[in-house]
Amino acid sequence: MNDPKTLSILIPVYNEQEYLAQIVQRVLAAPIPKNLRKELVIVNDASEDGTADVLQELAQEHPEIRVFHQQKNIGKGAAIRRAIQEMTGDLAIIQDADLEYDPADYPVVLKPLVEGLADVVYGSRFATREMRRIVHYHHKLGNLFLTHLSNFFTGLDLTDMETCYKAFKADLIKTIPIRSNRFGLEPELTAKLARRKAIFYEVPISYHGRSYGKGKKIGWKDGISAIWTILKYWIFDDNHV
Repeated sequence: MNDPKTLSILIPVYNEQEYLAQIVQRVLAAPIPKNLRKELVIVNDASEDGTADVLQELAQEHPEIRVFHQQKNIGKGAAIRRAIQEMTGDLAIIQDADLEYDPADYPVVLKPLVEGLADVVYGSRFATREMRRIVHYHHKLGNLFLTHLSNFFTGLDLTDMETCYKAFKADLIKTIPIRSNRFGLEPELTAKLARRKAIFYEVPISYHGRSYGKGKKIGWKDGISAIWTILKYWIFDDNHV
């Protein structure tokens, strides 16, 4: 029998005191494929609310949680960069610290990796599924525009490049240099993995989008940055640590 492998769940956190304990409990309770065990790598991006206190309590209760603190707020990309440096797993998946994405989808997202079919798996909010929450039209339109622009330059056929749920083989993602400090992380990773000729799979996931009033952080400036990032990594081959 093969030794158990570790799934590193990479969780960037900034001012999520209200939802953090709930999403961590969902992650801990989430089903995962057999022969996998969980490691939660949580990076606190210099939160200014009570996030650090919540993390301290959670880490004391659950030994599979490892917490790291950034000295200043830099952004999601920087937090994921730190999480990748600290992870010890064989596989990795990115999980936001809110309630938009459901950890119950882990088995679906991880299946192509566990079966040896894929190097990378994206969970798509827009692929066909039985049920979906209706999201703000202009936000969806922006996501689809960036996805199609990314596809044009990478040659991929993704339906949701901007998704949070990205899962990887650890030995691959550890060799990808991440320069983006904020939400440019999504197109940067996609471009660099495409250049590596990684095998991509995409699976449908559920999505429960929240409003800006409920704490959503990405804005129109991040959309402009994403366009620049797509073009930048189409021109420049920055694929070595």
